[in-house]
Amino acid sequence: MSGRRRTFTKEFKLAAVKAVESGKSSGFVARQLEIDQQMLNRWRRELRRGPTQAFSRHGRRRLGESREAELERKIGQLTMENDFLKKVLVALEEQQETGSGRRAFTKRYEKKRGR
Repeated sequence: MSGRRRTFTKEFKLAAVKAVESGKSSGFVARQLEIDQQMLNRWRRELRRGPTQAFSRHGRRRLGESREAELERKIGQLTMENDFLKKVLVALEEQQETGSGRRAFTKRYEKKRGR
């Protein structure tokens, strides 16, 4: 056993409670979701006491997940910037070779058209 406490989202808790209230036994749902039955019953009580305030605490956010998502977004952004800069560099090199922007464009256009 790791000794770390697991945290659950509000949506997870609501889905668990909904499963019990749909007629399934709390023991069955708890085993299925790999949670303690007493925890599930506590969630049910909390929801009955105040549906609007239930599960309002944010708990501990998973730092690894949010950091990972942030880094993936950054990688995507940098990849797009690199692709853009590569295209600009190719266009500038072609422009230098021909000495004119118009000829470079025409040359590129003709190359795409197969002429």
